[in-house]
Amino acid sequence: MARVAIVTGGTRGIGEAISLALRDAGVTVAANYAGNEERARAFTDRTGIKAYKWDVADFDACVAGVQQVEGELGPVDVLVNNAGITRDGTMKRMNRQAWEEVIDTNLGGCFNMAKAVWDGMNARKYGRIVNIGSINGQAGQYGQVNYAAAKSGIHGFTKALAQEGARAGITVNAIAPGYIDTDMVAAVPPDVLEKIVARIPVGRLGKAEEIARGVTFLCAEDAGFVTGSTLSINGGQHMY
Repeated sequence: MARVAIVTGGTRGIGEAISLALRDAGVTVAANYAGNEERARAFTDRTGIKAYKWDVADFDACVAGVQQVEGELGPVDVLVNNAGITRDGTMKRMNRQAWEEVIDTNLGGCFNMAKAVWDGMNARKYGRIVNIGSINGQAGQYGQVNYAAAKSGIHGFTKALAQEGARAGITVNAIAPGYIDTDMVAAVPPDVLEKIVARIPVGRLGKAEEIARGVTFLCAEDAGFVTGSTLSINGGQHMY
């Protein structure tokens, strides 16, 4: 029987690429999304992957969402915490709401989802959790104290949880993407984007499929000796 995976933020951008890569690797995928129902329907029609709506910042919604997926597809053995938002602004302009929304979604969502699947993974003595961090969580970024703090927190969360899961056959790893050619990056002003690309040694933006390949490796059955690690996929922009 195929393993079941939940990919949060799994219907667009990097998340969509991860959902497709896991599906192609023989995993049964449930793609979580938060808001855009039209896009989620189009994703399911196009890929055959069922989409489930809940807000990863809402703990109770995560518990209910996991229960629904498990009731329909089976026990969740693979979790990819990909969902994330931005509310950029300098400290002078950032308000408390912008801080809390990013922390609650990007970092709190990792806790909420991991907590919801943790007991089941422990009982079955198997699990694969991959948390999507960011180059900006490693190096920082002007105007992103909330986002950088949340993504940096993911790396610490990963290392700590990996220690708890190791004896139970649960691996917990992170991927830190650099600048990837997605809708989020496309929203960056062209002059700023040009400067970003100029700082990437390979001379281009990354592709969502390149992040998905890393996730697929870390989620594989034979990746059980890799845990507590952060895989940086950033074209050499930040060597950490």
